[in-house]
Amino acid sequence: MSFASTTAAAALVAAGCAVFAGCATAPSTRNERDSLRRDADITLGQMMERDPALKGITNAAMAYAVFPTIGKGGALVGGAYGRGILYEAGAPTGYVSLEQASIGAQLGGESFSELLVLRNATDIQDLKDGRFTAGANLGVVVLTAGANANASFDPNASVFVLPRGGLMVDVAIEGQHLKYQSFGA
Repeated sequence: MSFASTTAAAALVAAGCAVFAGCATAPSTRNERDSLRRDADITLGQMMERDPALKGITNAAMAYAVFPTIGKGGALVGGAYGRGILYEAGAPTGYVSLEQASIGAQLGGESFSELLVLRNATDIQDLKDGRFTAGANLGVVVLTAGANANASFDPNASVFVLPRGGLMVDVAIEGQHLKYQSFGA
């Protein structure tokens, strides 16, 4: 890859990040906030229907974030964005936004729901302080028909994904950055 093409690709990724950075963590209207909370509860229920083992996993977690819909797309350079709800000790406490920029072999678009399980106080505080980034070190369980989170569950795995639609070929280097806003803010 030449310097010019590398620079152009980096500029596109930076532009994508700038676009995502402009997105607010919490929805702007009360109806949108209520809808997001309702959708997060419904999504968690759908995930638990798909795999009942998630009930025990979320009960044992210090906190977890549910993203009802994350949209993702790319052609060499890509990105994803979604909003969700953070639950601590099973109770909703605030809004979370997920932003992702990626570069690598990828093509297409997809939507999915995501459950991010946080097992320690440091990760929760990092999320609240805007320092939490999910990356390659986290295991991912895709909740498909017949999948069992306990069968393939690793104590370090933290992400559960429920595919919603679309088609994407993705072999990209990527990280998900999360932002938090409490309900009272």
